[in-house]
Amino acid sequence: MVGKAGLKAGLIGLALMLVWTLLNRFLPIAGGLVWVMCGVSSLLYAGIGALAGFFLAPPRAAGKGAGAGAIAGLLSGGISGVIGLAIMLVQMRSGMSISGLSPEQMQQLAQTGIDPGLLMIPGAVCSLGLGAGLAAIGGAIFAAVKLD
Repeated sequence: MVGKAGLKAGLIGLALMLVWTLLNRFLPIAGGLVWVMCGVSSLLYAGIGALAGFFLAPPRAAGKGAGAGAIAGLLSGGISGVIGLAIMLVQMRSGMSISGLSPEQMQQLAQTGIDPGLLMIPGAVCSLGLGAGLAAIGGAIFAAVKLD
């Protein structure tokens, strides 16, 4: 069953992505390390999709793997993205610095009338789309190459 495999992999992926989100929010990340973290996130989402493809009952097909992967990616990417956004908003409101933005940059944004919190919403939406898309690809590839 596609839904059951996607839900199971999504819950496991959610735990993994929550740990990754916490690391991203509380570690000092700057420069090229931001791109490395993004690459690792992409690989994790593809792995979550492959896990969903693994949980499919035989006979597996690429379409079923993509569906299960998309469910897993939506679940893990959506919830971890919203939680990451909430953590970031709490950090901003409490005066803590945000990974990738110096306090001076945050102050400059505030002086121009731009709420830095609004800039973080696309990140949560991107997390949802990236999670679903890459997990669907991972699930489709795994289901297509896995011999039953």
